[in-house]
Amino acid sequence: MKVFCDLHIHSCLSPCGDALMTPNNIVGMAFIKQLDVIAVCDHNAAKNLPAVKAAADMMNVLLLPGMELTTREEAHMLCYFRTVEACVAFGEVIYRHLPPIPNREAFFGRQQIMNDQDEETGTEERLLISALDLGFEECAALIHEHGGLCVPAHINRGSNGVLNALGFLPENAAYDALEVSDKVSMPPVDLSGYRLLRSSDAHYLENILEPEFSLEIPVRSVDAVFDAIAGKTSE
Repeated sequence: MKVFCDLHIHSCLSPCGDALMTPNNIVGMAFIKQLDVIAVCDHNAAKNLPAVKAAADMMNVLLLPGMELTTREEAHMLCYFRTVEACVAFGEVIYRHLPPIPNREAFFGRQQIMNDQDEETGTEERLLISALDLGFEECAALIHEHGGLCVPAHINRGSNGVLNALGFLPENAAYDALEVSDKVSMPPVDLSGYRLLRSSDAHYLENILEPEFSLEIPVRSVDAVFDAIAGKTSE
């Protein structure tokens, strides 16, 4: 079956995410746009995923739990997990590699932690968009060590796309897929053999993807979506 996806959305936990990017608002917009699957991938954190999962279950939208890591080289890397619990646990691992730089809300924006009623239960004090003390290849290895999928983010867009941050796609790291942007041209890089994902990287509700990008899965489940990105067939 074909499922329409947006696999890169930021909540209000990301300092660059709009205050309206609350769990219920994100899922509600995905529902209105008739998306089947979403992934909320905040910068170096997963603390809003339990609330997003509650909203997604209520509105019958599949949530693929994820995060967007910032490597030592300032390159962005998406990671996906089968369960919210696994992703939250990985977020705690990543937090130990995040420098203790305080967030300056007036400059960077609030980093809001929400419950399933879209109520703020706290804020994250460390600046989540800081670079980790882990290199690109180290991040990829750590993701796989914890059972996740590694997908370099918007590789051809912005200073944080790996092709701009590093100038090349490191060959010593394993990738399950690559996220590419249709908004800018692709450098002359051979991407044959890679699964390519196209997502919104939405920081505002109106930027969440329309039903444009789809995956083929045998059954409607998060495991099936995970396996499709990994290039496997669900039983």
